[in-house]
Amino acid sequence: MKVIITLLLLFFAIASNAQFVKEHGQLRVEGTQLVDKNGEAISLRGVSFGWHNWWPQFYNKKTVKWLHKDWNVNVLRAAIGIDADENCYLKNPKHSKAKLEAVVDAAIKEDIYVIIDWHSHKIHLEEAKAFFAEMSKKYGKYPNVIYEIFNEPEKQSWEEVKAYSEIIIAEIRKNDPDNIILVGSPSWDQDVHLPAKNPIKGYKNLMYTMHFYAATHEKWLRERVDQAMADGLPIFISESAGTEATGDGKLDIKAWQEYIDWMESKKLSWITWSVSSKDETCSFLLPSASSNGNWKAKDMKESGRKTREFLRKLNKKNN
Repeated sequence: MKVIITLLLLFFAIASNAQFVKEHGQLRVEGTQLVDKNGEAISLRGVSFGWHNWWPQFYNKKTVKWLHKDWNVNVLRAAIGIDADENCYLKNPKHSKAKLEAVVDAAIKEDIYVIIDWHSHKIHLEEAKAFFAEMSKKYGKYPNVIYEIFNEPEKQSWEEVKAYSEIIIAEIRKNDPDNIILVGSPSWDQDVHLPAKNPIKGYKNLMYTMHFYAATHEKWLRERVDQAMADGLPIFISESAGTEATGDGKLDIKAWQEYIDWMESKKLSWITWSVSSKDETCSFLLPSASSNGNWKAKDMKESGRKTREFLRKLNKKNN
Protein backbone atom coordinates (compact mmCIF):
# COMPACT_ATOMS: atom_id res chain seq x y z
CA MET A 1 0.00 0.00 0.00
CA LYS A 2 2.85 2.40 0.86
CA VAL A 3 4.38 1.80 -2.56
CA ILE A 4 1.05 2.51 -4.30
CA ILE A 5 0.53 5.75 -2.36
CA THR A 6 4.08 6.88 -3.14
CA LEU A 7 3.59 6.16 -6.84
CA LEU A 8 0.29 8.04 -6.88
CA LEU A 9 1.83 11.06 -5.19
CA LEU A 10 4.69 10.99 -7.69
CA PHE A 11 2.23 10.76 -10.57
CA PHE A 12 0.22 13.75 -9.36
CA ALA A 13 3.39 15.78 -8.75
CA ILE A 14 4.58 15.07 -12.29
CA ALA A 15 1.17 15.84 -13.76
CA SER A 16 0.98 19.14 -11.87
CA ASN A 17 4.52 20.03 -12.87
CA ALA A 18 3.65 19.41 -16.51
CA GLN A 19 0.77 21.93 -16.32
CA PHE A 20 2.19 24.68 -14.18
CA VAL A 21 0.94 27.69 -16.16
CA LYS A 22 -2.37 25.97 -16.80
CA GLU A 23 -2.75 25.64 -13.02
CA HIS A 24 -1.58 29.15 -12.07
CA GLY A 25 -2.43 31.12 -15.21
CA GLN A 26 -2.22 34.88 -15.56
CA LEU A 27 0.08 36.35 -12.95
CA ARG A 28 -0.46 39.76 -11.39
CA VAL A 29 0.91 41.92 -8.60
CA GLU A 30 -1.12 42.57 -5.47
CA GLY A 31 0.64 44.98 -3.14
CA THR A 32 4.21 43.67 -3.16
CA GLN A 33 3.27 40.04 -3.83
CA LEU A 34 3.21 38.11 -7.08
CA VAL A 35 -0.03 36.13 -7.21
CA ASP A 36 -1.61 33.66 -9.62
CA LYS A 37 -4.96 33.69 -11.39
CA ASN A 38 -6.68 32.66 -8.16
CA GLY A 39 -5.08 35.42 -6.11
CA GLU A 40 -2.81 32.94 -4.33
CA ALA A 41 0.77 34.01 -3.56
CA ILE A 42 3.23 32.32 -5.89
CA SER A 43 7.01 32.05 -5.90
CA LEU A 44 8.65 31.37 -9.24
CA ARG A 45 11.99 29.58 -8.97
CA GLY A 46 14.27 28.81 -11.86
CA VAL A 47 17.46 29.53 -13.73
CA SER A 48 18.85 31.93 -16.27
CA PHE A 49 20.59 30.92 -19.45
CA GLY A 50 23.98 32.60 -19.89
CA TRP A 51 24.39 35.31 -22.53
CA HIS A 52 22.92 33.91 -25.75
CA ASN A 53 25.81 35.23 -27.84
CA TRP A 54 28.39 33.28 -25.83
CA TRP A 55 26.50 30.06 -25.04
CA PRO A 56 23.96 29.75 -27.85
CA GLN A 57 24.24 25.96 -27.86
CA PHE A 58 22.03 25.72 -24.77
CA TYR A 59 19.20 27.80 -26.26
CA ASN A 60 17.10 24.90 -27.50
CA LYS A 61 13.96 22.96 -26.65
CA LYS A 62 15.80 19.90 -25.33
CA THR A 63 17.64 21.93 -22.70
CA VAL A 64 14.40 23.69 -21.74
CA LYS A 65 12.67 20.35 -21.35
CA TRP A 66 15.53 18.93 -19.26
CA LEU A 67 15.57 21.92 -16.93
CA HIS A 68 11.84 21.58 -16.44
CA LYS A 69 11.66 17.83 -16.00
CA ASP A 70 14.92 17.18 -14.14
CA TRP A 71 15.66 20.43 -12.31
CA ASN A 72 11.97 21.22 -11.59
CA VAL A 73 12.23 24.82 -12.81
CA ASN A 74 8.92 26.63 -13.17
CA VAL A 75 10.49 29.68 -14.81
CA LEU A 76 13.41 30.24 -17.19
CA ARG A 77 15.22 33.44 -18.16
CA ALA A 78 16.55 33.94 -21.68
CA ALA A 79 19.43 36.41 -21.36
CA ILE A 80 19.70 38.07 -24.77
CA GLY A 81 23.07 39.81 -24.97
CA ILE A 82 22.46 43.21 -26.51
CA ASP A 83 25.80 44.90 -27.10
CA ALA A 84 28.67 42.54 -26.32
CA ASP A 85 30.17 41.21 -29.58
CA GLU A 86 29.48 40.30 -33.22
CA ASN A 87 26.76 37.84 -32.24
CA CYS A 88 24.91 40.22 -29.92
CA TYR A 89 21.45 41.55 -30.67
CA LEU A 90 22.57 44.93 -32.02
CA LYS A 91 24.96 43.29 -34.50
CA ASN A 92 22.95 40.16 -35.33
CA PRO A 93 19.27 40.55 -34.43
CA LYS A 94 18.09 37.67 -36.60
CA HIS A 95 20.34 35.15 -34.85
CA SER A 96 19.51 36.65 -31.45
CA LYS A 97 15.75 36.45 -31.94
CA ALA A 98 16.01 32.88 -33.20
CA LYS A 99 17.78 31.85 -29.98
CA LEU A 100 15.31 33.74 -27.82
CA GLU A 101 12.27 32.33 -29.58
CA ALA A 102 13.60 28.79 -29.32
CA VAL A 103 13.59 29.11 -25.53
CA VAL A 104 10.32 31.03 -25.26
CA ASP A 105 8.46 28.65 -27.58
CA ALA A 106 9.82 25.63 -25.71
CA ALA A 107 8.89 27.10 -22.33
CA ILE A 108 5.34 27.72 -23.54
CA LYS A 109 5.17 24.13 -24.76
CA GLU A 110 6.49 22.92 -21.39
CA ASP A 111 3.83 25.10 -19.72
CA ILE A 112 6.23 27.06 -17.53
CA TYR A 113 6.94 30.79 -17.25
CA VAL A 114 9.72 32.47 -19.21
CA ILE A 115 11.49 35.82 -18.92
CA ILE A 116 12.50 37.75 -22.03
CA ASP A 117 15.60 39.51 -20.71
CA TRP A 118 17.10 42.57 -22.47
CA HIS A 119 20.56 41.74 -21.14
CA SER A 120 22.51 44.98 -21.23
CA HIS A 121 24.14 47.44 -18.83
CA LYS A 122 23.47 50.39 -21.15
CA ILE A 123 20.43 52.22 -22.46
CA HIS A 124 19.52 51.52 -26.11
CA LEU A 125 16.12 53.18 -26.19
CA GLU A 126 15.06 52.95 -29.83
CA GLU A 127 16.33 49.41 -30.26
CA ALA A 128 14.59 48.30 -27.06
CA LYS A 129 11.33 49.94 -28.15
CA ALA A 130 11.35 48.03 -31.43
CA PHE A 131 12.36 44.77 -29.75
CA PHE A 132 9.69 44.84 -27.07
CA ALA A 133 7.05 46.00 -29.54
CA GLU A 134 7.82 42.93 -31.64
CA MET A 135 8.02 40.52 -28.70
CA SER A 136 4.84 41.77 -27.05
CA LYS A 137 2.95 41.43 -30.34
CA LYS A 138 4.25 37.89 -30.76
CA TYR A 139 3.91 36.64 -27.20
CA GLY A 140 1.54 39.01 -25.40
CA LYS A 141 -1.33 36.53 -25.60
CA TYR A 142 0.59 33.93 -23.57
CA PRO A 143 0.39 34.19 -19.76
CA ASN A 144 3.78 32.40 -19.65
CA VAL A 145 5.74 35.50 -20.66
CA ILE A 146 7.48 38.03 -18.40
CA TYR A 147 9.45 40.98 -19.77
CA GLU A 148 12.72 42.13 -18.17
CA ILE A 149 13.35 45.43 -19.87
CA PHE A 150 16.82 46.41 -18.57
CA ASN A 151 19.26 44.00 -16.97
CA GLU A 152 21.54 45.62 -14.40
CA PRO A 153 21.71 49.34 -15.07
CA GLU A 154 25.32 50.17 -14.28
CA LYS A 155 26.05 53.89 -14.05
CA GLN A 156 22.64 55.35 -14.87
CA SER A 157 20.66 57.30 -12.28
CA TRP A 158 17.21 56.11 -11.25
CA GLU A 159 15.77 59.11 -13.08
CA GLU A 160 17.39 57.91 -16.31
CA VAL A 161 16.31 54.30 -15.77
CA LYS A 162 12.79 55.40 -14.88
CA ALA A 163 12.40 57.58 -17.98
CA TYR A 164 13.65 54.75 -20.21
CA SER A 165 11.42 52.20 -18.46
CA GLU A 166 8.27 54.29 -18.81
CA ILE A 167 8.76 54.43 -22.57
CA ILE A 168 9.38 50.69 -22.91
CA ILE A 169 6.47 49.81 -20.61
CA ALA A 170 4.15 51.97 -22.71
CA GLU A 171 5.34 50.14 -25.83
CA ILE A 172 4.66 46.73 -24.31
CA ARG A 173 1.27 47.75 -22.96
CA LYS A 174 0.08 48.64 -26.47
CA ASN A 175 0.06 44.91 -27.19
CA ASP A 176 0.08 43.22 -23.80
CA PRO A 177 -1.99 44.81 -21.04
CA ASP A 178 -1.42 42.17 -18.38
CA ASN A 179 1.86 40.25 -18.27
CA ILE A 180 4.45 41.08 -15.63
CA ILE A 181 7.15 43.64 -16.51
CA LEU A 182 10.43 43.67 -14.56
CA VAL A 183 12.12 47.04 -14.13
CA GLY A 184 15.85 47.34 -13.43
CA SER A 185 17.36 49.18 -10.47
CA PRO A 186 20.58 51.25 -10.53
CA SER A 187 23.99 49.88 -9.52
CA TRP A 188 23.56 46.39 -10.97
CA ASP A 189 20.09 46.03 -9.42
CA GLN A 190 21.13 46.71 -5.86
CA ASP A 191 19.72 50.24 -5.37
CA VAL A 192 16.09 49.23 -4.92
CA HIS A 193 15.65 51.95 -2.32
CA LEU A 194 15.68 54.53 -5.13
CA PRO A 195 12.60 53.31 -7.05
CA ALA A 196 10.95 52.62 -3.68
CA LYS A 197 11.03 56.37 -3.02
CA ASN A 198 9.99 57.29 -6.57
CA PRO A 199 8.20 54.38 -8.30
CA ILE A 200 6.73 54.31 -11.78
CA LYS A 201 3.03 55.16 -11.66
CA GLY A 202 0.10 54.59 -13.98
CA TYR A 203 0.76 50.92 -14.79
CA LYS A 204 -0.16 47.65 -13.11
CA ASN A 205 1.83 44.45 -12.81
CA LEU A 206 5.27 46.00 -12.51
CA MET A 207 8.00 44.52 -10.34
CA TYR A 208 11.52 45.76 -9.66
CA THR A 209 14.58 43.57 -9.95
CA MET A 210 17.21 42.91 -7.33
CA HIS A 211 20.34 40.84 -8.05
CA PHE A 212 22.57 39.29 -5.42
CA TYR A 213 25.76 37.26 -5.31
CA ALA A 214 25.78 35.82 -1.83
CA ALA A 215 29.53 35.72 -1.19
CA THR A 216 29.69 39.52 -1.75
CA HIS A 217 26.26 40.93 -0.93
CA GLU A 218 25.66 40.47 2.75
CA LYS A 219 22.74 41.14 5.07
CA TRP A 220 22.67 44.86 4.21
CA LEU A 221 21.16 44.11 0.81
CA ARG A 222 18.41 41.95 2.29
CA GLU A 223 17.65 44.73 4.74
CA ARG A 224 17.48 47.22 1.88
CA VAL A 225 14.96 45.00 0.09
CA ASP A 226 12.96 44.55 3.28
CA GLN A 227 12.66 48.33 3.59
CA ALA A 228 11.80 48.78 -0.09
CA MET A 229 9.03 46.21 0.25
CA ALA A 230 7.82 47.90 3.43
CA ASP A 231 7.63 51.07 1.33
CA GLY A 232 5.42 49.18 -1.16
CA LEU A 233 7.88 48.12 -3.87
CA PRO A 234 7.28 44.65 -5.44
CA ILE A 235 10.61 42.83 -5.81
CA PHE A 236 11.66 40.02 -8.16
CA ILE A 237 15.12 38.40 -7.82
CA SER A 238 15.85 37.94 -11.52
CA GLU A 239 19.52 36.97 -11.08
CA SER A 240 21.48 35.49 -8.19
CA ALA A 241 24.20 33.06 -7.23
CA GLY A 242 26.18 31.81 -4.26
CA THR A 243 29.44 33.27 -5.58
CA GLU A 244 31.19 36.61 -5.43
CA ALA A 245 29.77 39.48 -7.48
CA THR A 246 32.21 38.78 -10.31
CA GLY A 247 30.50 35.42 -10.79
CA ASP A 248 33.76 33.80 -9.80
CA GLY A 249 35.72 33.28 -6.59
CA LYS A 250 34.42 31.22 -3.72
CA LEU A 251 31.03 29.56 -3.52
CA ASP A 252 29.65 30.52 -0.10
CA ILE A 253 26.99 27.89 0.60
CA LYS A 254 26.18 29.28 4.06
CA ALA A 255 25.57 32.80 2.78
CA TRP A 256 23.60 31.41 -0.17
CA GLN A 257 21.39 29.35 2.14
CA GLU A 258 20.71 32.47 4.20
CA TYR A 259 19.48 34.18 1.04
CA ILE A 260 17.35 31.17 0.06
CA ASP A 261 15.75 31.08 3.53
CA TRP A 262 15.08 34.82 3.38
CA MET A 263 13.54 34.65 -0.11
CA GLU A 264 11.32 31.77 0.94
CA SER A 265 10.18 33.63 4.05
CA LYS A 266 9.21 36.62 1.89
CA LYS A 267 7.64 34.52 -0.91
CA LEU A 268 10.00 36.13 -3.39
CA SER A 269 10.58 34.73 -6.85
CA TRP A 270 14.17 34.00 -7.78
CA ILE A 271 16.41 33.03 -10.69
CA THR A 272 19.93 31.58 -10.41
CA TRP A 273 22.73 32.39 -12.86
CA SER A 274 23.62 30.54 -15.18
CA VAL A 275 23.24 27.79 -17.75
CA SER A 276 26.69 28.11 -19.30
CA SER A 277 30.06 26.39 -19.38
CA LYS A 278 32.24 29.41 -18.71
CA ASP A 279 35.35 28.90 -16.59
CA GLU A 280 33.85 30.62 -13.55
CA THR A 281 32.27 29.50 -10.30
CA CYS A 282 28.67 30.49 -11.01
CA SER A 283 28.42 28.69 -14.36
CA PHE A 284 26.53 25.47 -13.83
CA LEU A 285 28.25 23.29 -16.39
CA LEU A 286 31.61 21.86 -17.37
CA PRO A 287 32.74 21.76 -21.02
CA SER A 288 31.76 18.07 -21.07
CA ALA A 289 28.07 18.95 -20.66
CA SER A 290 25.79 18.24 -23.60
CA SER A 291 24.10 21.21 -25.25
CA ASN A 292 20.80 19.32 -25.01
CA GLY A 293 20.48 18.66 -21.28
CA ASN A 294 20.64 15.14 -19.85
CA TRP A 295 23.50 16.24 -17.60
CA LYS A 296 25.10 13.90 -15.10
CA ALA A 297 26.70 15.02 -11.83
CA LYS A 298 30.11 14.80 -13.52
CA ASP A 299 28.98 17.38 -16.10
CA MET A 300 28.06 19.99 -13.47
CA LYS A 301 30.00 22.32 -11.24
CA GLU A 302 29.09 22.64 -7.59
CA SER A 303 26.95 25.71 -8.30
CA GLY A 304 24.90 23.71 -10.81
CA ARG A 305 24.50 20.74 -8.50
CA LYS A 306 23.45 22.97 -5.60
CA THR A 307 21.01 24.99 -7.70
CA ARG A 308 19.41 21.77 -8.91
CA GLU A 309 19.16 20.56 -5.31
CA PHE A 310 17.41 23.76 -4.21
CA LEU A 311 14.96 23.66 -7.11
CA ARG A 312 14.08 20.00 -6.81
CA LYS A 313 13.35 20.48 -3.12
CA LEU A 314 11.54 23.81 -3.12
CA ASN A 315 9.52 23.53 -6.32
CA LYS A 316 7.80 20.42 -5.03
CA LYS A 317 5.65 22.88 -3.09
CA ASN A 318 4.31 24.42 -6.27
CA ASN A 319 4.72 21.74 -8.92
